Amino acid sequence: MDSRSDMTASRKGEGAAETAPSSRLGRMRLLVALDCLLVEGSVGKAAARLGLSDAAMSRLLSQARALYADQLFIRSGRRLVPTPKAEALRKRLRALAAEADALVEGTETPVAQDHAAAESWRRAPIIDAPPLAMRPAFALDDQPSPEALAQQIARIHEENDPRRRVAKYIATIGRKLGNSRPLTIAEAEDAFAAVLHGGADPAQIGALLRLISYRGETAPEIAGLTLAARGRALTPFGSTARVADLDWPAYLSPRSLRTPWFLQAACLVARAGYRVVLHGSYASGASGKLEYAADALGIPICLSVAEAHVALDRASIAYLPLAAISPQMQGLLSLYPLFESRSPANSAVHLLNPLAARASFLGVTQPAYRELHRDAAALLGWKDLTVIGSSRDVAEWIPYRSISIHRLVGGEARDQRLQALEEPRTEQRIGLTSFEYWHAVWQGTAHDERATRIVLATAALALMTIERTGEDGFSSTYRKAEMLWNARMK
Repeated sequence: MDSRSDMTASRKGEGAAETAPSSRLGRMRLLVALDCLLVEGSVGKAAARLGLSDAAMSRLLSQARALYADQLFIRSGRRLVPTPKAEALRKRLRALAAEADALVEGTETPVAQDHAAAESWRRAPIIDAPPLAMRPAFALDDQPSPEALAQQIARIHEENDPRRRVAKYIATIGRKLGNSRPLTIAEAEDAFAAVLHGGADPAQIGALLRLISYRGETAPEIAGLTLAARGRALTPFGSTARVADLDWPAYLSPRSLRTPWFLQAACLVARAGYRVVLHGSYASGASGKLEYAADALGIPICLSVAEAHVALDRASIAYLPLAAISPQMQGLLSLYPLFESRSPANSAVHLLNPLAARASFLGVTQPAYRELHRDAAALLGWKDLTVIGSSRDVAEWIPYRSISIHRLVGGEARDQRLQALEEPRTEQRIGLTSFEYWHAVWQGTAHDERATRIVLATAALALMTIERTGEDGFSSTYRKAEMLWNARMK
């Protein structure tokens, strides 16, 4: 069936194509529907996702076609294949949907800060990761000739050759529609083990990352990548030894200017007698902000897992830069400037859990990925987890908007919604977000009720995670956090 007959059939099913609505609200409905169709590739699936009937979704598609004067989708088997016009809209529609979800969730935009406050956080990273074990693309003089490259590819024939295996996995994901599928846990682990151990060709690394991202990451793929990244150097999952109680990943965007109140919350949890492991990075290592802040609070900064064990025995809290856990994963994150988009590595680092803590507290920016992380954690055998929405990929709750949380409690999936706290009637003091001010609040020489409630609410959620507190337990853990805050300098 060609595009003209496909569109004609659509019109026969719905009557004459409706003209696109002129109101702003009507057009917004079309954009939401179009984004959902691009994600699902099916009228029926898109309708189910939005809670509409198939007929209603078909009408919205007809209106979108009239609005853009383009077919937008062509039927291929059971799927709708986007036209070039629809593909050109995909990125903008995804950004619009993400912003709409953030508004509904109540996620705040970064607080404006002056240049001096931002500069007060800048420090060199304590540890830098070496580049991935791959041929440097910028060393053009060392590149093989086309003939040499052809001979190199021709030698890839043995099944145990890592490049051969990675090539098969790329083909599995990247075949044309109807013939491709996501990777299983075992396949993803094998593929990324080859990448992280330097066995894949540089072209394969880019292809693998972008194909998974474009198709849409799955829980088995994230779990498999996590297993590959953990390797044998980290504490095995399921270890009976009580090494850590709470894993708290912190992977910040380079554009995030917010002050790290969550570090103060983590200190309160450690003062409650729980062993807390923080790990993370600040973009590609351009700033040592997390290390600088952790050091100011007396959180030991550890350059190996062995050091973290010692730190937990001594202080009940430790911070591990990603480069100390897995330089290869830090290298994958550092590829961001080449793609200008996130990759599956950005998802997997949240689940590294280097000391196999019995509970984990995650902040995930993209709404669709919050349940995905919980599903991946369940595949890895985790029992206790809390995933919250965050604007910067670290668990920190700004409690002046209600929030949905996705949990594993004793291995059982639970969804929960917490109501907003009353916001103090004080103006947001723009400019008082420097390192000096942040540290003064912890020391008690500056008083900021709004910031204090952020610390307490975040600590209360972390305590709920560790203690497996039920839906009505937030108030009790919040009171515990208040007592810990009031006694922090004693």
